[in-house]
Amino acid sequence: MKITLYHYALPCQTGVVLRKQPLSIREGLIIQLNQQGKIGLGEIAPLPGFSQESLKEAQSAAIQWALKPHSLWDKLPPSVAFGISCAFAELHGELGSESNFQSAILCDSNFAIFSEKIAQQSQPLGKIKVGFNHKQEGNLANQLFEQFPHLTLRLDANRAWNLSQAVEFAEQIAKPHRSRIQFIEEPCQSPPQSLQFAAQTGIAIAWDETVREPKFCVQKAENLNAIVLKPTLIGSLNKCINLIKQTHQLGLNAVISSSIESTLGLSQLARIAQQYTPNMAPGLDTANLMQHQLLRPFAHTNLPLVRFDSAYLQEIPLCASGK
Repeated sequence: MKITLYHYALPCQTGVVLRKQPLSIREGLIIQLNQQGKIGLGEIAPLPGFSQESLKEAQSAAIQWALKPHSLWDKLPPSVAFGISCAFAELHGELGSESNFQSAILCDSNFAIFSEKIAQQSQPLGKIKVGFNHKQEGNLANQLFEQFPHLTLRLDANRAWNLSQAVEFAEQIAKPHRSRIQFIEEPCQSPPQSLQFAAQTGIAIAWDETVREPKFCVQKAENLNAIVLKPTLIGSLNKCINLIKQTHQLGLNAVISSSIESTLGLSQLARIAQQYTPNMAPGLDTANLMQHQLLRPFAHTNLPLVRFDSAYLQEIPLCASGK
């Protein structure tokens, strides 16, 4: 088996911010497995400010693995384990060919584009990143519910609020509209506070950061609607599949979500979503945060496509043959 590793660096659209830090370039690695003419690709793209490993650490781990390949994914950093396991799943035909391109539409500064996309959905589903100004964001959500009578929203707070701020956010939303919030991801700084917020307001919540804690175990809780899975931050494909199965066994929803991967990674996440969570729209509306697509096009995206011969993609020298 021939193993090839590439580094990519794609310019982002202006205005992309992660935890108050601008993201001007999205960097990552592509691993290519070639066995008797069959090809498997995977993306290794730690997300700055969110992943436990840096890109440098991920690259080091990927090179070490390439020099002595093995299947002990859980001993690798999460992004490396996920990318390599996806490449093997493709190589062996274990990744479904159909994709789930339904997605929550991200409402950012371009309200006109959001309105246009929402109007095209028969069951409109939007998403708002919250946690910067809780009162303004609550008012925005309420206005969206008023403007789009059939809209359902997902909200993502990234543990930004204390309990009183989260409750003040909810108070901006008319009570009849609160049931139209499918869930808010991690509204408070700790899971117990988030559960208390849900009990006080009646607004459903979802676990996101909590899923990635070392001793996380899927459990039911009052007003807990979903488990959000960002595979790049979690680990191998098998680990993610097991979490999905546990979640479904408890009657909860599992949502596949992006970590701002390239369109290669997004296309694989869409396939994973269709294969394992076919009845739940994933959170993959991030392709247009970049200025180019990478290797594979993504649905409803018209950005130019970067191929292997592009200056945006450089092979990393390594001794890469294994059996």
